[in-house]
Amino acid sequence: MDDPHTASAVDMAPQTAAGKVLWHFTMSLDGFVAGPGHTMDWMTGFSFRPGLVEEYAATTGAVLGGRDGWDAFPDAGAVYGGAWQGPLFVLTHHPEDAPPAPGVTFLNCDAADAVRIALEAAGGKNVEVFSPTIGRQLLDRGLIDEIDLHIAPVLLGDGIRLYDHPGGAPVRLERLDGIGRTAAVDVRYRPLATDPSQPVR
Repeated sequence: MDDPHTASAVDMAPQTAAGKVLWHFTMSLDGFVAGPGHTMDWMTGFSFRPGLVEEYAATTGAVLGGRDGWDAFPDAGAVYGGAWQGPLFVLTHHPEDAPPAPGVTFLNCDAADAVRIALEAAGGKNVEVFSPTIGRQLLDRGLIDEIDLHIAPVLLGDGIRLYDHPGGAPVRLERLDGIGRTAAVDVRYRPLATDPSQPVR
């Protein structure tokens, strides 16, 4: 029998390295991909499908992020807990005041140009976009191939949303897991009295 803590309701096909542009995040149930100030301390105590990190690390050729996220976590070696190594591009309006970092290139250009540069560097593998702002810009231009989300069982209530576009038109999506192009995703949770990420005293 599958472990209920690691089995997903619908197993998606493994990610492939096909030169795609992926907007990829773990996201809270209420749509946040980081806490206030880009904090990530909420991302503990969750289980993921076995091999998930290795799957994405193996299929990713380059990473494209934004300056706010980089300033909050300026460590290229921390991508996928150190399981991934490769070119990391940070899109910023002020590359001149960014401290140099090994493996990191600071770009001051249009988001479309940045993703083109990252795709060339990815060598046929995927480019992962780790920025809500850049992802939205690329989505508006039709340059996102897939949105890969891992929905964590937590409500943050505040922070950085995956997609924040007040006044914008709805963006329709289709499912890629074979269930049905327009099928809603069903999830069922109950509130916990204690935080499972905290040690038992």
